[in-house]
Amino acid sequence: MTTPHHHTTPTPDDLSGPDHDSGPAGLQPPAVGVIMPILNEERHLREAVDAVLGQDYAGDVHLVLALGPSTDATDRIAAEICAEQPRVRTVANPTGRTPEALNAAIEALGDAAVVVRVDGHGVLDPDYVRTAVELLDETGAVNVGGLMDAEGVTSFERAVAAAMTSRLGVGASRFHTGGDAGPADTVYLGVFRREWLTRLGGYDRRFTRAQDWELNHRIREAGGLVWFSPRLRVAYRPRPTLGALARQYRDYGRWRRVVARTHAGTINARYLAPPVALLGVVAGLVGGFLWWPLWLVPAAYLALTTIGGLTVRDPRLDARDRLWLPVILPTMHLAWGWGFLSSRVRIDGV
Repeated sequence: MTTPHHHTTPTPDDLSGPDHDSGPAGLQPPAVGVIMPILNEERHLREAVDAVLGQDYAGDVHLVLALGPSTDATDRIAAEICAEQPRVRTVANPTGRTPEALNAAIEALGDAAVVVRVDGHGVLDPDYVRTAVELLDETGAVNVGGLMDAEGVTSFERAVAAAMTSRLGVGASRFHTGGDAGPADTVYLGVFRREWLTRLGGYDRRFTRAQDWELNHRIREAGGLVWFSPRLRVAYRPRPTLGALARQYRDYGRWRRVVARTHAGTINARYLAPPVALLGVVAGLVGGFLWWPLWLVPAAYLALTTIGGLTVRDPRLDARDRLWLPVILPTMHLAWGWGFLSSRVRIDGV
């Protein structure tokens, strides 16, 4: 991994040149390479790929699928897509780990000046690439990103989506709940200047999770700008079961602890809220046998998540969907907290 050095933030002119649409001359905008790490994505892969290939963008857009060792029909679907679409190719990712998939896909991008990260269960808005390239020019940012707009198909998934886009579920993170455009610590997925990914050595392969946050931290440490804009939206397909959701949030908490150990000063109250909630619930449940008023702590938490879940403002939810929320919200909070508190992951130098 390349050691980051401090650099000045590129100006909007850095994407200009013979391949950039600078106005009336009608020159082509920069070539864009989309990278997509894939593992067991048979449900949503075609939908995600179609959204990439259907972009309203005048320049070249091509896609690299980094295929992990899937156990479903993902590889067959990917092969069919490549046979049908000359703009799509695959690279192997034998480990199945996300950072290695992303780096392998970046290496296979050819001469693309702009790199767009998408997941196999993410669906881009039709103007996503065009808007992102415009924002790179307008802001001089190294990375721009927007909303992780969770959308469910089943009743359970719709409830998860509501939780993932509410302050009660995920706090005040702008890429979950929205907000004004501006500089950010991190953004969802991201659209990057290729030269900066090369300069910084790409994604840190040690981070199985939280590799986006870690890369954005290094970008900012090196003097680059990370920019959030609500004009950018990616439809996200939530996990389909409670067990899968719990594992997802446990891993989020586990790897956020690793980031905190790796980069001092990067933890804040929002990240500490889930482990504090878990400690409070457990202490209250156990301590209540010695002094019953302590049972009021888990009771208060249960009341908050139940009432809050049932009253979440989301027009997509019906009454049956809402009944899931008093279960989903504690699962997200407490699994994240457990992952953070129990994290024993050790990486080189940490």
